[in-house]
Amino acid sequence: MNKFPNKIFDIVQEDLMAVEKELYSIIQSPVNLVNDISVHLVQAGGKRLRPALYLLCARGGNPDPSSELLPMAVAIELIHMATLVHDDVIDNADTRRGRPTANARWGNHSSVLTGDYLWAKAFSAIATGAKQNMLKILTDVISNMCEGEIIQLQEAFNAEQDEADYRLRVAQKTADFIAASCELGALTGGMDNRDVMQVREYGYAIGMAFQITDDILDITASAEQLGKPVGNDLRQGIVTLPAIYALKTSTHREELRRIIVNQNMSNDDVRRGLEILYETDAVEYSYTQVSKYLQHARNSLPITLNGPVREALLSIADFVGLRKY
Repeated sequence: MNKFPNKIFDIVQEDLMAVEKELYSIIQSPVNLVNDISVHLVQAGGKRLRPALYLLCARGGNPDPSSELLPMAVAIELIHMATLVHDDVIDNADTRRGRPTANARWGNHSSVLTGDYLWAKAFSAIATGAKQNMLKILTDVISNMCEGEIIQLQEAFNAEQDEADYRLRVAQKTADFIAASCELGALTGGMDNRDVMQVREYGYAIGMAFQITDDILDITASAEQLGKPVGNDLRQGIVTLPAIYALKTSTHREELRRIIVNQNMSNDDVRRGLEILYETDAVEYSYTQVSKYLQHARNSLPITLNGPVREALLSIADFVGLRKY
């Protein structure tokens, strides 16, 4: 199921197993193609980070919340799955997590519509139980993710982006959703407003660190570790933090700029672009930013959290800083 060390999620392991079971149940469709694509997506697994954070934060306010946790946790993962399907179509990706993408197997049209189906199923799961403010949090997050994706499309192959542009895009595409997952859990667990906002800030910082680490791994990990080609961001014209740093500091910055703006870059162009990144300390600088966000995440946790939940959330921060996939 998830790729985090099992001990991190011990507190909510039974809940996560119930989420996994419910995912298979809720995606069932009498339309065979919809069913096949949806099952493929669930079987692809993933870290299940967002529902796990939701469940942990719910337990942090109340060790045994009286309200039903499962529907919101399932909805959060369904929304995440839907965004991944749409991302793969936009990116024309062939693999994710080492498996063929839905669009590679069934085509773009069926994949987009299945993503829409998963979004509908997400809101169906919480239609009768979620409070209005919680629904607004989710819809705002989806809007942010869509805006972030559109900005990324608009800015593809643009070598003039700076760190502020990058951080805004990462916030909209990744960090805001992880922050919302934590916030929703804290609300479910009955935390007071101050603690809810602190937990949200923890999630935001974790999300920023998580995405920057992803962007580092795109240029440092092997294709086997990533489950997708190395240097994929560069090839698609997605300018990430290591590239932004190298564009400022490399003696070959003009050559790198020419590579980035080339919408028909060859494999040799990608290899040369990566070489230029490796020649700088872009990776080290980017990891420094990861460390700063993770320390901010740790410092943001409210003192009222019960001990086991606090330890789990601290362990997640530690793992994000060390992960290699």
